[in-house]
Amino acid sequence: MENNRARVLLSEVAGPSNFSRESTRRFGVFELDLRAGELRRQGRKVKLQEQPFQVLLQLLEQPGEVVTREQLRNRLWPADTFVDFDHSLNAAIRRLRDALGDSAENPTFVETVARRGYRFLAPVSPGPGNGNGALHTAAALPAVGSVHRRNWWIAASAAAAVLVLFGLVLGFWFAPREAAPPRVSRLTANPVNEPVRAAAVSHDGRYLAFSDETGFYLRQIDTGETHSVPLPGNLLANSISWFPDGVHMILALGGENGQSSLWELSALGGSARKLVDDACCSAVSPNGREVAFVAGKALRERVWVTGVDGTPAHELVGEDGDLFGGLAWSPDGQKLAYTTAKFSYGDGVQAAINVLDVHTTKTQNGTLQPTRVLSQYGLGGPLSWTADGSLIYAVAEPRPRQFDSNLWSVHLNRQNKPDSAPVRLTSDQGAVFSISVSGDRKRLVYVKGVPEPDVYVAALDSSGALSEPQRLTLDDRQDLPFDWTPDGKQVIFVSDRTGTFSAYRQGLGQTVPEMVVGGAQPVGQSRLSPDGTQVLYVVYPNWEDSNHEVPLMRVPLAGGPPHEVARANWINNHQCARAPATLCVYSVIRDKEMIFYTFDPFQGTGSKILELKDEFAQLYNWSLSPDGSMLAMARGKWPDQEGTRIRLVFLNGAPEKSINLSGPLSLESIDWAADSKSLWAPTIGEKDNELLQIDLRGNVRTVWRPKNIKVAWAIPSRDGRKLALHVDSTSANVWMLERQ
Repeated sequence: MENNRARVLLSEVAGPSNFSRESTRRFGVFELDLRAGELRRQGRKVKLQEQPFQVLLQLLEQPGEVVTREQLRNRLWPADTFVDFDHSLNAAIRRLRDALGDSAENPTFVETVARRGYRFLAPVSPGPGNGNGALHTAAALPAVGSVHRRNWWIAASAAAAVLVLFGLVLGFWFAPREAAPPRVSRLTANPVNEPVRAAAVSHDGRYLAFSDETGFYLRQIDTGETHSVPLPGNLLANSISWFPDGVHMILALGGENGQSSLWELSALGGSARKLVDDACCSAVSPNGREVAFVAGKALRERVWVTGVDGTPAHELVGEDGDLFGGLAWSPDGQKLAYTTAKFSYGDGVQAAINVLDVHTTKTQNGTLQPTRVLSQYGLGGPLSWTADGSLIYAVAEPRPRQFDSNLWSVHLNRQNKPDSAPVRLTSDQGAVFSISVSGDRKRLVYVKGVPEPDVYVAALDSSGALSEPQRLTLDDRQDLPFDWTPDGKQVIFVSDRTGTFSAYRQGLGQTVPEMVVGGAQPVGQSRLSPDGTQVLYVVYPNWEDSNHEVPLMRVPLAGGPPHEVARANWINNHQCARAPATLCVYSVIRDKEMIFYTFDPFQGTGSKILELKDEFAQLYNWSLSPDGSMLAMARGKWPDQEGTRIRLVFLNGAPEKSINLSGPLSLESIDWAADSKSLWAPTIGEKDNELLQIDLRGNVRTVWRPKNIKVAWAIPSRDGRKLALHVDSTSANVWMLERQ
């Protein structure tokens, strides 16, 4: 149907010019075949529904020009068609951006022109591609032209009339004293829910190796020629490290169970060779003889090094509770830099970059003594150590952009200490999770991912069957559901759509939510009091605040001034039962324990009711039953634990019970059903996980298997007829900073 409709539209896009007579439109790594009515990315067909397809055709007719909403309305719907135009067009634009892997905040292809319409930004050319949908030259990769300006963008090449695609580059990272900034290029254009998993540039700067959900690929950067490289079994690459010969690589390959192993692979073909079991995050030494990696159970990880020739691996550094990020060898191959942090509750994690001498003699207790290079909140995981002695690393932005991270550079002296102030390299949306640099420092390649959690809503029938969930929030920001209004007609959620997390409510069929709680500081966990008249929420402190005091607040759902209910260091969760029950509970994180208190929305903190002692108490998820009779809590599958145990703590003093789930099952979260007789629990998984319903006897029923997205939690309405679902989707692509 879609292809037939597209063929009918050919007469509309055909014109007298040679361009119009061509049957193919090429932009970025995409081809639109007008005869077949297909959109292809790198030779693979991209599913695109009829209305988004027509929108794309209209935009490609007028690249660089504003296409008004009225023009799109006339094209999509006949004059006598009754439709919610605004909602339907917004949905069509959203689906088009999803297919292109585009973002409304930092668009590469489709720009929103406020109160007017949309504009197609990327260069469009006719004619066939190079056989795989990629452009012939890296210079022709999608870049925003002068039609799309923001005051924090800078010129990359006046002769080419191309602006830097995104980011504020404050210094030329490989030659800070030079005035000319590096050129920014986008090397992949993966759509939402098909993110790039890992990427790395070869030592000679010629090749990009990258992986996504469809496989593993090798691309010649200057020509765009791309080849698929087979991997053993159904494994996917989670990290990539090149050998200095520019031919061989070490890949961390993993499967559905989340565990990965290190494999050596040649870009020239042949079978992969397994090097290390149960390991990740590898880094090949500059001489190609050693591989550093991270291995161990969660929160029991250590950094190891092994010889490529089969030399046994030996432990370098680490202790229980450490979280390790990226690894990077010094240019001389004698030292290893790594990021490390301890798990702590809250948005901010004070992480550090350490350097240790890999070949020195260990101390009497058998450990190496690292040197602290940097320590700050928001320090990310990936690292690269360039030939001139500079570390490239990622740091999270302060609020309200705490979910974005950007690249920084600092030069180290011979004592592994910074000898100058760090220099910011980028300032754009998304989180950096991979960095690599060519040997001559001319090309820096990094992967950025943009998470986009949304609120979905589904109906439950009398048999417990779930209707296909429908997306409620249509914006491109982060939306997290926490409750329903008492009548079950509106979802209460938090969103950062204004830049700072605020609380909103939105009804089914509505396109614009109503703000419930706003302000300069971010709020979270907006849930109702037992009688449904008050919205209870927490206000998060600045992550640099070592006190971490969190106020628990209330505000009337009908509107009114806020009031403080309680304050503690650190309130990590709060929930109330539903009328006629009156109980409310919040929990506070302490070192190796979680303490539970009752509270009254109007009277404040009551009494302590429970202390949970556990080395990793902060990893527990808990939920209060709607009838107020019990707490359910689970840690999931974490260190030294087989299977999953859900603890049921009865608040009337009855003995505690357990629900033991056998096998590989591991839970993302738990929330009570409206009748207090079962639990909603999504499984842990990167994507394509399951939403389970678990009764109090341990019987498990799969209710929903999302496709290409992930469900994180489920909140029932008070009548139990609807579920509000927190659903995650992510886009991630490869970008390159290049010396001109």
